[in-house]
This record gives sequence, C-alpha cells and structure tokens, in this order.
Amino acid sequence: MAAVECRSDTSYAQRPTAVHWDGQRWAVAEVLAEWRTPAGKQFRVRAAAGPVFELTYSEALDEWQVRPI
Repeated sequence: MAAVECRSDTSYAQRPTAVHWDGQRWAVAEVLAEWRTPAGKQFRVRAAAGPVFELTYSEALDEWQVRPI
C-alpha cells in the first residue's frame, strides 16, 4: 500500500514530505511540479534517493494515489 506524508499548514496536502512505496519510505527532496485538477491536488516529486513519483490526492475520497515515473 502507498501512503504520503505531507505538510499541512493552512490546508491538508499542502506539500508532500515523504512517500511510502514498495515497502520503503522515500523522503521528498524536491517538488518538481504542482497542479490542481477537478478531482484534487497533484504533485510530481523527486525522492532524496532519486526516484520520481506522481502523487494524486483525491479530495472526495480522502485518498492518495502514488505512481512512480
């Protein structure tokens, strides 16, 4: 199961800080892109160890989707 840790100062899912994927925790080193769709927030992030992930937070379902790219 995938999960996302995020910073949430003024609203939830403001900035991802770590991604749990394939049994490992990947700290987010850089947010490469951030945008909003009708379904919710999306981010493209680079982990400290190099992998890049696309993260989608569905506000209606209160659920994260993680996709390595």
